[in-house]
Amino acid sequence: MSLRWRLYTYLFAAHLLFVALSVFLLRATPLPMLAVEALLLLSLALGVRLVGRALEPLGYTRHFHDLLQDQHYAARLQASGDGELNELVQLFNTMLGALYQERLQIGEQQGFLDRLLEATPGAVVVFDFDGRISLLNASAQALLGLGPEAKGRALTAGARQGRHALLAQLDALPLGDSQLLSDADGRRYRSQRGRFYDRGFARHFLLVEELTQELESSEKATYDKLIRVLAHEVNNTVAATGSVLDSLLYYRGQLTERDGDDFGTAIAAVKRRNTSLGEFIERFTRVVKMPAPEPRPVAVREIMDDILYLYREPCRSRGITIGWRRCDAVPAIALDRHLMEQALLNVVKNAMEAVEQAGPAAAFIWFELAAEAHGVRLSIIDSGNLPGDLPARQLFMPFFTTKKGGQGIGLLFVREVLTRHGFAYRLAATGQGTTSFDIWLQGAGRV
Repeated sequence: MSLRWRLYTYLFAAHLLFVALSVFLLRATPLPMLAVEALLLLSLALGVRLVGRALEPLGYTRHFHDLLQDQHYAARLQASGDGELNELVQLFNTMLGALYQERLQIGEQQGFLDRLLEATPGAVVVFDFDGRISLLNASAQALLGLGPEAKGRALTAGARQGRHALLAQLDALPLGDSQLLSDADGRRYRSQRGRFYDRGFARHFLLVEELTQELESSEKATYDKLIRVLAHEVNNTVAATGSVLDSLLYYRGQLTERDGDDFGTAIAAVKRRNTSLGEFIERFTRVVKMPAPEPRPVAVREIMDDILYLYREPCRSRGITIGWRRCDAVPAIALDRHLMEQALLNVVKNAMEAVEQAGPAAAFIWFELAAEAHGVRLSIIDSGNLPGDLPARQLFMPFFTTKKGGQGIGLLFVREVLTRHGFAYRLAATGQGTTSFDIWLQGAGRV
């Protein structure tokens, strides 16, 4: 029973008792008895009215509670005829107005935050109180290989192939720490774990930004400047030294025959070394001074057929099978034939040397030209293995080489050609004892 009805019950019971007493005490005098009963009825009516007025704020409070429960912050309570009660109504309406304005501001901020998360190029992953993913933006899905189904799971649960190692590093990243991480392909990421509070409890988030392209651009600018300085100094030295050596040969006739032969041999050896030094630095400057591509429609199969014809005999003499494994009919692709041919020659030459060094029982180099949903893929697959556990992308770093006496120019040249064409590429072990160099000549590819 509510308070209102308890009070009404008390009023009716008390007044009924007073009526019974008045009838018992004043039944001998009817007129006074009727007067007392009339007063009691008036008192009862006044009591009911006062109870209703006294409990009226409870009705407003209940209505206010219902509005808060249903989150109808735009509604307002109606004014009452009682001035004192109107102060309470005004207070409730002011609170509802403040809540409505705060809700609008939070909604606008949440909308802005959602758009900001979707527009930011960095990956953002937010975790719930149990360390499971509760939010991730589009960049996180693309960069980390996480799909919408990752929500509600741990970071490393159901990781896609090639992404588990990076996700494991991110999962182990200490709170408040920022580190430079690398994945299996050698791509580099700046990663940071932070914390915020939700309803008084801490939640974590990850910020991940890929720096591969930025670092490669910085490296390129550095080695461009280094090679230009070296080329300038070496070429000046080679030119001056060559001139001096030619002048020294003038004195050969003034020596005895034996001394003259030794003198000439020494000068010739120095000139050969001088020439080799010039050619050495020229190979580096060829990468720096590479002309801008002049794309024209080219049949890719024709380029690969020429390379196949060129390397058929060197591969046969080494016991290596080379040929097509798949060749789809694809349209001509806009590219600079000269630059692309030089790059593909480097790739096939590296594949041949890797197969020869590995020496497998079934040595082969296969070409694949595939028309896929996302474009045209050209793959050069060999039976050699990548050197050790080195990330494949490290092989494209300037001056890095695994060959004895190598200079680290070949794949650097390949990287420059493909980057200038805007072609995506990947060099990686297939997991089946082979290595594949994939180039996406059209459409989307993985860089």
